Amino acid sequence: MANENTRKVISVALSVCLVCSVLVSTAAVLLREKQEENRRLERVKNILEAAGLWEQDIDADALYKTRIRSEIVELKSGELLDAEDIGSRFDPEAFSVKAVTKDPSLSRDLPQEKDLARIQRIPTYMVIYRVTDGEKTLKSILPIYGMGLWSKMYGFIALDQDWRTISGFTFYEHAETPGLGGEIDNPRWKALWIGKQAFDSDGRLRIRVVKGSVDATDPERAYRIDGLSGSTLTTRGVDQTIRFWLGDDGYGPFIRRMREEG
Repeated sequence: MANENTRKVISVALSVCLVCSVLVSTAAVLLREKQEENRRLERVKNILEAAGLWEQDIDADALYKTRIRSEIVELKSGELLDAEDIGSRFDPEAFSVKAVTKDPSLSRDLPQEKDLARIQRIPTYMVIYRVTDGEKTLKSILPIYGMGLWSKMYGFIALDQDWRTISGFTFYEHAETPGLGGEIDNPRWKALWIGKQAFDSDGRLRIRVVKGSVDATDPERAYRIDGLSGSTLTTRGVDQTIRFWLGDDGYGPFIRRMREEG
C-alpha cells in the first residue's frame, strides 16, 4: 500500500509539472511578439528621453519617425556607413547590442587592458541616432553600455553638435540596487549631466563622475558629475563606461571625424 501511494504521489506531481510546463511554454510563445514590441517601445522612449523630446501621452512612434534618424558607425575608423555597406546583417531600427556581441562576424574581443567598461566584446558597428528638425541636425545620441556593481548597464548619451556638450543621458536597462546604484534612474541625477562638457576645447576627454558631490569652487566643475550616494562601485562603473565609449576604443574616432568635418 505504501509503495502504491508513493507511485500515486509521484504520478500526480509529474502530471502537474507537465501541465505547468506546457502552460508556461505556450504563454512564452504567445507573448513573445508582445514582449518584443514592448522592448522596441522602451528603446524608442529612451532615445526620445535622451533627445529631450519625451513627454507623457505623446505618440512616441510618430515623433520618433519625424525627429530621429538612425545611422551606422564603424567604430574603429569612425566612418558613417550606408545600410548597403554592411548588407543585410542587421536592421538599424532593430539593432541589439546583446545580439551583435554574440555574433563573431559583427564584434570582437577586447584586450583586458583596454576594457575599461568591462564589456569583454565590442561591436564592429554601432547604430547612432540623430535628432533632427527638418534638414537640420540638433544633436547625436550614442548608445553606451558597461558593468555596474551587479549588471551591465545599457543607456544613451546625447551630445550637441559642438561634440562637447552633453544634452541628454539615460540608462534603460540595469540590475543595480534600488535606492543605491538604482539611483541612475533618478531624473534629478540624470539632469545633472545636461550642459556638462565631455571634452575641452582641444578635444581632450575630460568628463568624470566623482565620489561625493562636485565642489562649486572646483575649476573642473564643468567636467564633473556628482557620484551616487552610498554606491561607490556603480558610480565607478558609470564613470568608466562613459570614458570608454567617448574614448579612442569607443566613439572617439567618430567624434573627432565629425568635429573636423564641422
